[in-house]
Formats: sequence, C-alpha cells, structure tokens
Amino acid sequence: MEKINTRLTSYIYLILVPIIAAALGFGVGHVSPKIYLPVWILNVVLMIYASGSLGLKNAKQKSKNEYHSALTAFFLIVPYILISIFAGLGPPPETATEWTNTATEQQVRYFFLVISGVFIALGFLGLRDRLKTEGENLYSRISSIAIFIAIPLFIINMLYWGFYLTELFRIMSVQNSTSHPDWFLPIKQLFGLISVVEVALTYLATFAIVIALQKTGWLKKTPSGIYLFFSSFAFLIIIFSAFFPESLKIPGFAVSIPAFPFLMPYFIGVNLLKRIGDNLSI
Repeated sequence: MEKINTRLTSYIYLILVPIIAAALGFGVGHVSPKIYLPVWILNVVLMIYASGSLGLKNAKQKSKNEYHSALTAFFLIVPYILISIFAGLGPPPETATEWTNTATEQQVRYFFLVISGVFIALGFLGLRDRLKTEGENLYSRISSIAIFIAIPLFIINMLYWGFYLTELFRIMSVQNSTSHPDWFLPIKQLFGLISVVEVALTYLATFAIVIALQKTGWLKKTPSGIYLFFSSFAFLIIIFSAFFPESLKIPGFAVSIPAFPFLMPYFIGVNLLKRIGDNLSI
C-alpha cells in the first residue's frame, strides 16, 4: 500500500510540475537566483525521484526492452526537469536593456531549451525503435521524420534567441541605441518562419506518435484523444498564424512558446512510465 501511495504521489507531482511552473513563471515573473535556484535544484531531485518511483526503477529489474522503454519515456520528461527553472526566470525580457542586464540567465534559458530539444529527439526516436518491434511502422516513421527535421531547426532558433540576440542587445546597450538596425527586421522575419516550421513539425510528430502508441495499446483512448485534439489544434493555429499573423497573433504566440510543444510529449512520457510501473507491457 505504501508503494502504491508513493507512486500515486509521484504521478500527481509530475503532472502538476509544468502547470505550477507556468503559473509562477507568468504570474510572478523573474525573482532572485538566490530564491529560484535552490527551489529548482530541489525540484530536479524530486522529479528524478518521482520518475524512479513511477516506473524507471522497476524497469531495471525487467527485460532489456522494458528498461529501454522506461528510459525512452524518461527522455521525454527530462526537458521539463530543465524547463522548470523558468518558474523563477519568468518570461524573456521585453527590452534590450533588461535582456542585457540578465544576459547570463537568458543564455541559460535557451541553452536548457537546446538540451531539451535533444532529449525530445532521443525520446521520439527511442519510441520509434520500440514501436517497430510491435509492428507499428507507418505513424512512428512519420513521427521520427518530422522530429528529425524539427529539432535541428529548433536548436538553430534557440541559439538565435539565446546568443545572437543577446550579443545584439549588448551592442545596442553600449551604443545607447533604442532602435534595431535596418537589417534586423528581415532576420527576425526569417527566424519567425523557421519557428513556424519547427513548431508545426513538432506538433505533427506528436500527433503521429500518439496514433502509433494508441494502435499498439500503449496509450488509452481518453488520453490519446486529448493529445490528438491539442496537437492537431495547435498545428492548425501555428500554420494559419503564418498567413494571418495579426488575426492569430495571441494564439499563434501561445502555441509557439518554446516549452509548449514539449508539453504533450512530457505527459506521454509520464503516462508511459506509469504504465511500466503498473507492470503493463510496453
């Protein structure tokens, strides 16, 4: 009974982490590193412990395939272990001066997102390998191709935001300039389109992998339906936002926040770990 309660608590905690992090990040905003760093480190420890209790620890005692599946599911959880630090960082600064004053934190933010993208790719490709052994080849292949294209674009986009823009804003601050150079607008538009492509492909990859997981019975009908609805809805929003940017400015921005497309893969990872902990095949 104690083990069941621990697993239930771990499951609830992992489900709540992204929600609490988003609420603090957008609701409270930036706080002192002396406050958010200890809290984040504690959360990292708790999330790793919760993942172990939920299914990762038990998988070591099972077959090689089961441990492979558990590790793959954990790869999908890792991004939010890192991204949870955004609860203290808050949203990115709105001015060049504010950005420059917190340059190191902004670079950490986007470096963490780059690492998160790598783990998302590892998780999707790991699921592709396991799903092939179950005879599901079509949708898992579509998913792996989409994520294989999306993540390099995502990494390039995050490096642009975290390092190129940081250096640009530093130059502007030194020169006491409040306006961007003329050549900045075309570059901004280019990376805006790169963002549309990589975000759309990530939602497409999520949609396809959910179908594959449902076909093999690794995801139940209700969570599958929720994931399919949100991934397809977000996919349409981000695609149409490229053609109607003013009309879909707010929803387009919401679904393209770098951490948001990784949210459904995160929940998929949590549910797969729970399934393994419940001694169900995967």
